[in-house]
Amino acid sequence: MRRTGTTRRGVLAATGALAAGAVLPGCGSDADDTGGARKGSAHGGARTAADGTSSVRTQTALRTSASRTTATLLAGYEHVLRTHPSTAAGLTPLRDAVRAHLTAVSPGKAPALAPARSLATGPAAAVKELAAAERTAADAYTALVLEAPGELARLLASVAAASAAHAYLLTELAKETSA
Repeated sequence: MRRTGTTRRGVLAATGALAAGAVLPGCGSDADDTGGARKGSAHGGARTAADGTSSVRTQTALRTSASRTTATLLAGYEHVLRTHPSTAAGLTPLRDAVRAHLTAVSPGKAPALAPARSLATGPAAAVKELAAAERTAADAYTALVLEAPGELARLLASVAAASAAHAYLLTELAKETSA
């Protein structure tokens, strides 16, 4: 009988695909980076400078979007830990990792955490909600990777892979958590 749901093989395949997606956009020639202009030309230099300013705005916007996603996720962890203290052993390490992700992706000061709401009545259901939130966050980070330049793309791919792994771990934890 075939097992359904998330498997280690699926998580590893997704992680590998994300890593490849982060590395491949960095591959290219110098002519591609300057829009086809040669390095020494004045037009190529002006275009590179303009792209640099645009890139800073893009990076800030991407980091802001990622930090909002991460702050929402962190607020969810905080809410579940407050509401269901019995889940602390399994959730605390994951919450700490999400807090580190927030620090890494924030463009400056980390955003304030908004109060989180949960429809879950028991700890297992609350952990399942967190797993779903992690999957949603992984999808959001993956979408941002496509727009991000170099190092930021690698950071976002790493955070997306971590979110996918967290979703798997939370799904397994929900099975073990008593209702």
